[in-house]
Amino acid sequence: MDNIGFVDEKSESRLYVGNLDLRINEAALIKMFSPYGKIISEDFLWHTRGPKKGEPRGYAFIQYSSKEEAELAKEKMHGRLACSRPLVVRLASEKLLEYSSHDHHKRLLPEANRTRSVSGSSSGQMSRDEKVAAIKNKLKALEEDEKPRDPKKLKI
Repeated sequence: MDNIGFVDEKSESRLYVGNLDLRINEAALIKMFSPYGKIISEDFLWHTRGPKKGEPRGYAFIQYSSKEEAELAKEKMHGRLACSRPLVVRLASEKLLEYSSHDHHKRLLPEANRTRSVSGSSSGQMSRDEKVAAIKNKLKALEEDEKPRDPKKLKI
């Protein structure tokens, strides 16, 4: 994509790897993905504060030397079991998470995003109006959470 879409050649060869078991470390991740091409970098994310400080976050990014290598790794590794968990592998530039048969993951996506993958834009990007609507819905939900449920139970 061009600069308007904010996706360059480098980002098209970068993979997001999610649903990682906490037992998987950086070395294991590189070993799993190295058969598909030359890995030029990997970013294994860790919790930096809070009670989970120092523990893996459960996802990482892998940068290949070419887009083709990244696409091959995505094709071969998406859904593959690692420590009894199916890996989620997608290009980091993809905006929409698409899960093939894992309905429990789909609830994480807004309803508008789920239907778009079937009937709407193939690029997976939200239009400006959809983004505005999503933000408005989120603000409305936050405002409703802040409202007292029953004014009689308020302690002054």
